[in-house]
Amino acid sequence: MSHKQNEERFATRFERKYNEFQQSKAGSVIRIGSGIAWNLMIFLLVVMFIGGIFAVSVGAGYFAHLVSKEPLRSPEEMRDAVFNYEETSEIYYANNVFFGTINADIEREKTTLDKISPYVIDAVYATEDEYFEEHEGIVPKAIIRGLLQDVTNSSSQTGGSTLTQQLIKNQILTNEVSYERKAKEILLAMRLEHFMTKDEILEAYLNVIPYGRNAIGQNIAGVETAARGIFNKSASDLNLPQAAFIAGIPQAPFAYTPFKSNVSGGGLKSDDLLERGISRMKTVLFRMKETGYITEAEYKEALAYDIKKDFREPYLRANVEEPYLTHEIQNRTVDILTEIFAAEDGIDPERLEQEQKLKEKYRIIADRAMRTKGYRIHSTVDRDMYKEMNRVAKEYQNYGFTYKREKRDPETGEKYLVDDPVQVGAMMIENSTGRILSFVGGRDFELSEVNHATQAYRQLGSSIKPLLVYAPAIEYGVIGAGSPVVDVKFTSRGWSPSNYVASYEAGIIPARQALAMSLNVATVRLYYDIIDKRPMEFLHKMGFSRLTETDYTVPSAALGTVDASVEENTNAFATLGNGGKYAQSYMIERIEDKQGNIIYQHEVNPVEVFSPETAYIVTDMLKGVLHGNGTAPAVTGQMNFRPDMAAKTGTSNDFADSWLVGYTPNVSLGVWFGYKDKIVENGVKRNLSQRSGAHPTTRVSGLFSRMMNVANATNPDVIKAGARFERPAQVVNRSFCGISGLAPSDACSSAGLVRSDLFNAKVMVPSKADDSIISGSYVSVKGENYLAHPSTPAEFIRAGGTGVNEQFIQRMLAPLGGNASKLFPSNSLFAKSVVSGKVFPADNVAPAPVTVSYNGSTLTWTASPSNDVIGYYVMRDGVRIGTIHDGQSLAMNVSGGGNLSVVAVDITGLTSAPASITVEQEVEEPIEEKPEEKPEEKPEKPEEPEKPEEKPEEKPSEPEAPEEDKES
Repeated sequence: MSHKQNEERFATRFERKYNEFQQSKAGSVIRIGSGIAWNLMIFLLVVMFIGGIFAVSVGAGYFAHLVSKEPLRSPEEMRDAVFNYEETSEIYYANNVFFGTINADIEREKTTLDKISPYVIDAVYATEDEYFEEHEGIVPKAIIRGLLQDVTNSSSQTGGSTLTQQLIKNQILTNEVSYERKAKEILLAMRLEHFMTKDEILEAYLNVIPYGRNAIGQNIAGVETAARGIFNKSASDLNLPQAAFIAGIPQAPFAYTPFKSNVSGGGLKSDDLLERGISRMKTVLFRMKETGYITEAEYKEALAYDIKKDFREPYLRANVEEPYLTHEIQNRTVDILTEIFAAEDGIDPERLEQEQKLKEKYRIIADRAMRTKGYRIHSTVDRDMYKEMNRVAKEYQNYGFTYKREKRDPETGEKYLVDDPVQVGAMMIENSTGRILSFVGGRDFELSEVNHATQAYRQLGSSIKPLLVYAPAIEYGVIGAGSPVVDVKFTSRGWSPSNYVASYEAGIIPARQALAMSLNVATVRLYYDIIDKRPMEFLHKMGFSRLTETDYTVPSAALGTVDASVEENTNAFATLGNGGKYAQSYMIERIEDKQGNIIYQHEVNPVEVFSPETAYIVTDMLKGVLHGNGTAPAVTGQMNFRPDMAAKTGTSNDFADSWLVGYTPNVSLGVWFGYKDKIVENGVKRNLSQRSGAHPTTRVSGLFSRMMNVANATNPDVIKAGARFERPAQVVNRSFCGISGLAPSDACSSAGLVRSDLFNAKVMVPSKADDSIISGSYVSVKGENYLAHPSTPAEFIRAGGTGVNEQFIQRMLAPLGGNASKLFPSNSLFAKSVVSGKVFPADNVAPAPVTVSYNGSTLTWTASPSNDVIGYYVMRDGVRIGTIHDGQSLAMNVSGGGNLSVVAVDITGLTSAPASITVEQEVEEPIEEKPEEKPEEKPEKPEEPEKPEEKPEEKPSEPEAPEEDKES
């Protein structure tokens, strides 16, 4: 049988067997199942195809949505943006005096492609964009890979950006992480490839990409700057290992850079941190070998190369002129441009403040524009005044003790010690316009880059008192300049504020004097009288930015628990100097583009906060701070001219802060002392008074005086030393009863208590006659004076002087209460005229008896334990032979014998049971003797170095109340 016949026979047999299987039960099941499977597969393929089309459509629609707001940029606009890394903006002092160029955060030196080593270009291709010469701006598979990694939150993020995309991100868009930015980046990258050559794109990329830091810790960008900053050679001279090291840096600039930051002093990192960059260099070399840019031999030779020996040694850095001023102008310019650019895009200002990411986006755009658009930024700062004030601050020798503090390098973890000196912040503002004429940001920018005049927020201490308490009280018509306020201690909700000298209580005292002496207790009592009117609103109107709702309600705010910057505090006092009108402080006068067009011009829009009358009265009161009993009398003695000036001092708890803010009719100067941090890492508090001979207020006063002197010397036309505060017509001088503030009565006049001072006639002048004075008869109980009761024995009553009634006492102490006997203490201004304090609450119970003893001819007895005893009767055989007043010695010389007894007498005349002792010997006829009265002991006045300001105690339920200042 032939081969063909065999094949036919086999086929016939297979077909027969297959048909038999198909007819079987198993074959039937398989035949039906396979048909269903085939149909399902066809269905799934159709669904997947339709789903894919749908997904692509949705993706395309979403992409279109993301880029819908991106303007269609012309080729010229995109080219300008890409190559816009050369235009440097300029800064000017006031009056068009040139200062310098913008202090760029990144050092960059432009180069061209022909001056870059081919090794660098090959390394960039191999690691950043292998298909750069072939693609049209993007690599789709890389984008899809990156998208999938993002959606799945993969730990491996390989990235998907071409060189073109990275150039777009750095020069046209921002670094924000969002799908919108990525979509725009893709669109613009494809567009850029149509009208820029590959060489142009590569050259631009190599000039703008960041490369970490140079040998002195400065941030650097651009391959030429990197070559010089890292290896001290031109980019054209880089060898293969050096080129690979630089090419690897952009993936993680600050991780792979070999140098520490300038905050840490620059220089090489430790070996283990250097290894990161070296490992990255090896990865670049491997990619170059794999992509054919170098041979195996070149690869091995480069791996063996010791790159560490090529790193540049630290070098001397050129001094940056006035870094505090440069950074402040730059920051304020960015703030202004942020608002301008957002407004141009139709962004509501409130939305800009509420959406942090949105604001950050526009700040990035503004910062880039500020550095690259060639703007001419004109400031308000007076060049000569600024330089002289900062010179004086630098040369001042009386700041106080310099601590040491431990710091840790954020990259290496190494610890090292740095100086922690007393810092200073100062600012001079023109009252009528808000122009910042000069400021002092700190003592050493390299030590602390924080601008302590504008960026540091510290407790105001007693410098807040005229702004939050006295000016509002006058504005509300509660007091006049000399109205009586009460400096008597109290306790409210566990809080017991005290003065700087804790035992000191001034009693009833004129508001003018209480403010000049900065008495805490009197201030807090006055604040309780007005707090329901929310006087914190005045601070809000004057631009205090750190106010909280708690600040509006806690009484301790009256003592300065509010935080503010030197600029804010000085600006508020400038409001008083400007007749009550607040002109917001500013430093940027105008911004011009490189063609000279003005794109921003500051406008002065004063807002009335206090009436002119209130501003004048408070100013007149604050003049007392600089004289006599005030807290800063040393200021004027150190000034070489005599302006019409008012001022206020302040210190916070534990002397963490010391303030002096003063103003003339034209300018205001605020000076602050304090350490950078109130509490350092180990919990130790920084205290201005420790290890320093002079009191903090004395030290800050010295610098304040010197700054005023140089300001007047450099620009007398602005200071205007001869100017005087003008008194408004409605500020009147009126007489009143000094202890009550009411209109004088005949009794008040007779007692010599009439005073006169300034009032705002629009809201308050004394009109109701005084009704507080009554008989001056008083009695002493346990050393304190009280009004005599009708039944008080006459022999215990002391006459002379003036008394006050119970209604007056309750009115003056309300609502906080307090010891009425302290209303007129021995150190009180009215102590010689007013001797009565309060009606003693008698219990109508006879006093407890005493115990007597006799030794020789001296009869002695114990004090009665009752609290209302005003003295004692000494008896012999039932006949009184002596009267002893409260406060006198509990002993009496008694000649002769008999039955001797002592009786305690209370304020209502009730007597105790007699305490007796019998003396057996003969005695002469007793002669009643009246012991010589011992003058009432005046409590020793606490020693007050140059008039104290107080030190409040802590209130557990409220923010910590600040201490007050005093002259040493």
